[in-house]
Order: sequence, then structure tokens, then C-alpha cells
Amino acid sequence: MSLATASSTMVGRDAELACLDDALRRAEAGEAASQLIGGEAGIGKSRLTSEFRRSVAGRATVLTGWCLDYGSTPAPYGPLPAILRGVLDALGDAADEAAGPGRDALQLLLPERAAGPIDRSSIRPEGLGETIANLLEAAAATRPVVVIVEDLHWADAATLSMLSFLLRALAGRAVLFLLTCRVDEVRRGGPIRTFLAEAERARLLERLPLARLDAIAVRDLIFGLRGAVDDAELVRLVERSEGVPFFIEELLCKPEGPLPDTLRDVLLARFDGLGDDARRVVQLASGAEGPIAHELLAELFAGGDERLDDALRETMTAGILTIHDGEAYGFRHALLREAVHDDLLPGERARLHRNYAELLEHTGGSEAALAYHWHQARDAPRALAASVRAMQQAKNAYAFSTAARFGELALELWDQVPDAGAVAGTERISFLARLGSILRNGGDGERALAVVTLALDELDPATAEPAAHARLLRDRALYLQNLGRHGTVPLLLEALEVIDRDPGEAQLRATLLNFLGGRHLTGARLEQAVATSDEAFRIAEAAGSENAMSVAANLRGCARVHLGQVTAGLADFRLSWEHAIDHDSQLRHRVNYADTLNLLGRFREAVEVAELGVAHSRTLGVERATGSVLSHNMVEPLIELGEIDRAEAATARDLQVRTLQIFRLYSTMSRIRTLVWRGRIAEAEALLAEWRPRAEATAEVERQVWYSLRSVEILIALGDGDPLRAAEALQRTLDDDGTRTAQLIRILLEGARVVADLRADGHTDLAGTTAAALRAAWRSLPVELQIPGWGTVIDVVLDADAAMLAEAVRLADGDGIPAVFAPIVRLELARTRAATGDRAAAAELGAEALARAERLGHDRLRRRAAEFLDAAGLRRASDAGTGASTTPGSGTGTAAALVGSATGVGVADLTARERQVLELVAEGLSNRQIGERLFISAKTASVHVSAILRKLSVATRTEAAVLARTASPAPATDPA
Repeated sequence: MSLATASSTMVGRDAELACLDDALRRAEAGEAASQLIGGEAGIGKSRLTSEFRRSVAGRATVLTGWCLDYGSTPAPYGPLPAILRGVLDALGDAADEAAGPGRDALQLLLPERAAGPIDRSSIRPEGLGETIANLLEAAAATRPVVVIVEDLHWADAATLSMLSFLLRALAGRAVLFLLTCRVDEVRRGGPIRTFLAEAERARLLERLPLARLDAIAVRDLIFGLRGAVDDAELVRLVERSEGVPFFIEELLCKPEGPLPDTLRDVLLARFDGLGDDARRVVQLASGAEGPIAHELLAELFAGGDERLDDALRETMTAGILTIHDGEAYGFRHALLREAVHDDLLPGERARLHRNYAELLEHTGGSEAALAYHWHQARDAPRALAASVRAMQQAKNAYAFSTAARFGELALELWDQVPDAGAVAGTERISFLARLGSILRNGGDGERALAVVTLALDELDPATAEPAAHARLLRDRALYLQNLGRHGTVPLLLEALEVIDRDPGEAQLRATLLNFLGGRHLTGARLEQAVATSDEAFRIAEAAGSENAMSVAANLRGCARVHLGQVTAGLADFRLSWEHAIDHDSQLRHRVNYADTLNLLGRFREAVEVAELGVAHSRTLGVERATGSVLSHNMVEPLIELGEIDRAEAATARDLQVRTLQIFRLYSTMSRIRTLVWRGRIAEAEALLAEWRPRAEATAEVERQVWYSLRSVEILIALGDGDPLRAAEALQRTLDDDGTRTAQLIRILLEGARVVADLRADGHTDLAGTTAAALRAAWRSLPVELQIPGWGTVIDVVLDADAAMLAEAVRLADGDGIPAVFAPIVRLELARTRAATGDRAAAAELGAEALARAERLGHDRLRRRAAEFLDAAGLRRASDAGTGASTTPGSGTGTAAALVGSATGVGVADLTARERQVLELVAEGLSNRQIGERLFISAKTASVHVSAILRKLSVATRTEAAVLARTASPAPATDPA
């Protein structure tokens, strides 16, 4: 009988194939179009990707990697080596340059690229993802790239983390990811389900489900396999296979006689018809986690080359094994492997895996494979030793989540092994400390806390080494901090008491003091933060620890600014930079310094500091990883400058590394601010509701989160047109008896807007009492925190004095005043003019306020200005019925009609950044070249160019360049 099992023509998947083709076209056009091809086992996921691979071979570079079945402890980065080798081959001699400065990180996955032992000191953890993204991006610049990851349901956590990074980092590039997955087998709450949910929610991944075949498609498939089918047999096959293509193929193996009763019988039907040698080969192959090399199979078979060749031919004729990549053998379908492996007796299975493990030990197999096979062989001592080594190997590759899986397997085996410490090569307490650190770096804060707590419970303080004991206490404090919980300060104080017994650990003491100073700072215990940082700096200086000195000066500078000692605090930041000798301390300096400059109203400087950090990250090859932290650090000052397009670009791009919950809280609050700005109030409220429980809990230990919560509450209320609710939230902030920090000054400035809205809506009494409370709060601030320009704006808006408002218009247009006050001050002045009967001036000022609000894209201010003009009857007769523009920054609608060409948007009205971009457009630079010149991404440059064209009401870059030249002296040549 014929055992042909694969139809030459795919049936029933034309629509899905067309969907993949459309996804590739969209990816070429710069859209996120990656696909999750989901369906049950045997439904045809791999066949679909194979057919698509064949159909696009002439127009795209196709790279394929496979996740392998290692049970509960998969190898790190399973599919990535094959994908990397493919893209390196595609790039050829250009690969090294394309990889960028972090190219050495490739050695972690491709050891053959290393001339000798890998120097991990030169490789940053986040550099691997950045380098892979660079390679794929470079390949996609020549022709579209399709990355296929098969069997995602077996993916390890490191692969999922990398895919999450790549999907975001390459969004907008001509790279299409196709992921196949048995979605029905993915465990609820597990890492794969979480990855899929987050990717789909971020619209980075679209689901393409594969349904079972209908009767017509089943007939077509059978016809392709057998050439003919009668109606009775078709009915039976449709009923038994339920439309699953793989089951149809297997059922056709027994064209005569009764159909098998169970799925297991169906899958084993081919196997049962083999000869003894062929059956043995299939059983041996079933023990491998993936395709098995010929040499390894020959060693395990031990029956001679000719018998092996004959057996292999028989298995391939039977449609069980296939040749994989020309060098190995794999099962035609994973279900066949699972059925054969599960059919082994327990003793047979254990002996099979023991043979694998012993052979791999002699041939240098991976530690992950050894851990898997020794565990399956039920050899606890060897499984423990291999698991600990596999944990370290995965950690060395920065695959922390996968390392944690091996560490937890080792912990599970520990009690089963006599003298486990000797077998594992490490004492239990030290092992638990390492595992806790790995779990924390892998993003599992709860489990990290549980493991370090277990270590402290088992530690004997009387006999433990003080430094080891202190580090465990520090780790527990750090894990509590990352989870936003109480208890960190007592733990750090206890650690300092412990380390007092070991005077030789000065550097550790300085580190502990810096941790403690940081906790005092975030808890707004500012005097204690200064004193603790002072001590840390002195000890670090004596120990010669430059980085610890940098951190101490950094923390002290932050605390002094919050105390109102601004001059001294800024001096500390300069000192911090002098001692920042590595990337981490430089990153920390720039993050805190940019935040401080933003608090002090020095918005442009804050952006520049963050941009310098991003540029530095680019030189290290981690721009899309660590650099993204600093990109997000620019969001707040960009909002204040009114550069909302850039702010949105940063908030829309999720962080490319696993981030701590506390940082995600800050970035979420920034996202809420941009949503409110655009008038998307319902989305902002929903996001706040989602994060409020975590934010409120964290606010109990982090004062900055408390202020951030109060700020977005006020902004949402104002954006919703409810100044009463805004006033209530403001009063709660003013009445709070907690420590006041520099975050309060921006809320006081926003309070002036609250008063203006209350007064405009007729709540004059409440406006008066709120204004009095604001004045008192402002005057109670330390003198150095009373930013002169801000105090003036507060006074003029609260007083609504026409003369003062007129003088404040120019002040409100400066970079040192939040951009929203340019339309606010004009609108308040327009109200005073209308109240005195000067309708012409009121109309002009109201139109200017509206134009400014539209230019900023600020929804609520635009509506406020339009409402004033309507209520005061100040629209021109020709504008009746046109209404305000509903497209922020469009330059059409009421603002354009009222302001006219004399007050329309010109080059001088662009933001400072937009004017920079326009100058480079006039030089003839592309978006990528503009990005390189200004240390921003090409995508961000594109956003600026689009905004410029829209604001100047021109259609092309050339027209914009012409306008730029009419506004400034022209160069000698005209590259545009």
C-alpha cells in the first residue's frame, strides 16, 4: 500500500495564504503586521508557513527558527541561532558593520564567532537584542524580511522576552514575524499566554486562526493524496478526523480494515507497521528534543551503518521521519514524536534518556540538554549538577528567565540528593542568593523575594559571613523596593549593623548607604537622605570607589533640590558627573538630572540631557534597550514644551527591556498626560483605573508617585471640563500633611489654571478661596523653589488683571513656562478685554488663544477658547456654523478664519525642535540623516516632518524648504 502522506497542493488555506501575503505588503509599507498563526496540533500551521515561504522566496529574505521541546526547562533562545545564522548569511560582508557596536553579544548565541573564551565583561545584557534588531533592520533595508518562529508553545522565557523586544524595536520596518503556536495548549497565566496578550494588546501581533477543513476541503486533500475517494469513505474520514489535516493523512495509512479507535492508535499506526530496526530508530529519535544529527543517532543505534541506513529509509518511506536541513532527522510532525515517546515503558524511557545524557557528556552537549536528559533518566544527582550549570550558562547569556527555570529545577532536586552542596558545587545559601538575583533580573519579583526570604530563614547569623548576610538583607530590601512595598529601610539598617562586624567591607558599606539614601529620598525623608548620602560619599571616597561616589552625590543633589537648596543640589550633580566612570552611573546621573531640570522649569536642558544619554546608549549598542529609559525620561519636559508629537512617540513605544513596576508606573502616568492633552479622556480614566491600585500602594512608600497621582487626577478633571472636581483634587493635595517636595511647584502652577476655569464657569467664590490657598502654598515654598517666571504667571492668572496679563503674554511664550500657558494667558486677557467692552481686542486675543491651542494639539484648551468666542459672540459672521477645527494643529476651522493669514502659522511659530528639523530638511537630508544629526530615531524625525508640513500647510518637503529659506538667509546652493 502507498504511504504517501503529503499532498503536493495545499488545500483549504487560500484565504489564510492571502492574509499572510497582505501582511507582508503592509510590513513593506511600514505597518506592524506580524502574525500569530494559531491552531490545534495537526491543523497545518507549519504547512502554511512552508507554502508561504515558497511563495515569497523571490521577493523576501525568509529566516526560520524552531522552539524545541525540552519539557519544563527549555534551552535559552531556542530558535534564535538559526535565525541569526540566516541573517548573517544574507548580509554577507556587511554583517559586522550592520550589527553595530554591540556585535560581540552575538557570541552568546553563536560561539563559533568567538576566537577564544567569550569576554563577557565587554558585553552588556541588553546589547544582544539591540544587535539582532540592527541586523534584521539592515537586511530589511535591501529586501523585506520574514522571520518564522515555529512551535512558540515550547518557547523559553528568554525567547519570549527577545521577541517582545524585536516586535517593538522593528515596528515600522519591513520585517514580518510569523509565529506558529498551539494556542489551545498554552497555559492560562503562563509566560507564553502573557506574551501573546501583551503583544496583541499593543497591536504588534495579529491572530490568524486556522480552522478545521470542511468536507469539500477534506475531499480535495484525500484526492491529492490518493487520487480518488468514495462518498462512504469520505463521510467516515470527515467524522473521524474532524477536519484536522494531519489526522486525515494518518487515517489514510489504513485504507483497508477498521479505522483505529483512538488518536493514539491513529498516530502509532505507521509505527506499528515498521520493522524492528526502523522501530528502534524511531524510538531513539523520540528521545531527542529536536532534530537529531546522523552521527548521534548512529552512536545510539550501534547496529552498523548499513542497517541504520536501511532503517532510516523505511521510516522516511513510512512518512515518520524526514531529513532536516540536510544533516539531521526529525519527525514529520511533533505529534508523532510525542506518541512514540509516550508509548515507551517507564524503564525504556529512563534508559533512553540515560544513553542520550552519557553520550552528550562525551560529545560536549549543552548543559540544558544534559539537565533535560538526566532529569528524564531519573538521575537526581546528575540532573542537579547539570541544572546548576545550565542555570549559570543561561545567566551568562543574559537569559535570566530561562536561567530561573533551571534554578528552580535544581531547587526541586536539592532535597533528593545527599550532600547536594558538593554535587552542585555551591552551598545552598549561596545558590539561593544567586537564584534570587536571577529571578529578579528575569522580572519575577515575587519569586525572587520568596527565594531570598528562604535563604535568610535558613541562614545562621552567628556563623554566617557578615558580608554574605548583609548582601542577603540588601537583596530582600531591593526586591521589596521593586515591588513597591514597605520594609526596605529596616532591612538596610540591619544590613549596616551586620557589616559593622567586618571593617574590610568599606565598598559594600558605601553601597548599602546609597541604597538607604535612595529609600530616604523616595520616601521624602530629605534631611536623612542628605546625611546618609554624605556618609556614603565619604566612605566611597576613602575606598576609592568612583561610581559609589557618583551615586552618593547624585542622591544628595536630588534631596537638596527638594529641600529648596537648589544651588547646592546642582553643584552635587556636577560632582556626580565627575565621578561617573561607567555607563550605569552615567545613566543614573542623566535620569535624575533630567528629572531635576524638568522640576525646575529648565525643560529644554532636560531634553538635551536625556538626548545625550540616548546618544551614549547608541555608541554602546543599547539604544533601543537602556536608551529607551532615557527616551521616556524626555516625555515630561517635551509635554511641558508643547512638543506633544515627540512625547507621544516616546510613550507609544513600550520600553524595550523588562522594566520594574515602579518605572512602569511613571511611564504610565506620562501616557495618561498625553491622552488628556489629546482629549482622549475615557482612555486616560481607564488607564488610571487599571493602575490606581498599584499606584496607591506604591505612593505609600514613594512620595513622587503620590504627587504624580494627584497631578493626573487634576489634569483629567480639567480635561473633562470639570473644574470643581479639579479644585477638589487640588485642595486634597494642599491639605496633605506629608513632606512637600519640588513636585508640588508644578501642581501649584496648574492650580492657576484650575482657578481660571472655575472663574470662567461662574464659581467665583470657590475660585477666590482656591486662589488664596494657592498663594499661601506658593509663598511657603523655599525661595529657590519659587521659580520667578512661574510665580509671575500664577499671580497674573489668579488676579486676572488686564495690565499684568498683557505683560505676561511674552513671558508665557518662553521655553521656561509650560507651553499650555501661552493660550491660557491670552484667553484670560481676552476675557478681561471682553468684560471691559473691548470686543475687537477680545476677538483677536481669543483667536490667538485658539490658534495656539490648535497648534499645540491641546484638546481642552482649544475647546475652552472656542467656547469663549461663541459665548461672547465674537466669531465673524462668515464663520457662523463652521465650528472649531476638530483636528488639532490642522490650521483649519475657526482659528484659521479668525486669525487669518496675518496671524497664521509660519516658520517662526514652529517649536525649536521643529525649526531644527526644518533646517535639515532644507539641506536635503532624509529622515534617517536628520535622526542621526539630532540623535533621534528616523521615525521621530518623520513625525516632526509630518507635523511641519501640516503646520505650514504645505504638501511637500521642497515647499517647506522654500518657506524655510524665505525666513532665513539662503545658503550658496539649494540641495533641496
